[in-house]
Amino acid sequence: MMKYKGYIGDVIYDDEAKLFHGEVLGLKDVITFQGTNVQEIEKAFRDSIDDYLEWCKESGEKPEKAFSGSLCVRMKPDLHAKLSREAQLKNQSLNALIVEKLSK
Repeated sequence: MMKYKGYIGDVIYDDEAKLFHGEVLGLKDVITFQGTNVQEIEKAFRDSIDDYLEWCKESGEKPEKAFSGSLCVRMKPDLHAKLSREAQLKNQSLNALIVEKLSK
């Protein structure tokens, strides 16, 4: 994983092409980058983010933010009730309980 200006990039190595390929995660917009070594892939990642932000600025678009921290989760009503009761017994919000469970 790579991080730059609040964006996260994931990289894989293509052994046939002898290239690292990366993509910025968590966006509807597609931002990719590539390089042949660690220095190139890191620079390409930062350059791609900078280019994206500059393009947004020039076109008057608001840049997407990756991973806002808000997530809608759908579940069966009985599980929702069970978690809600557990949170109540622990004197926690349902959100705090779910974050606690996911963090483990």
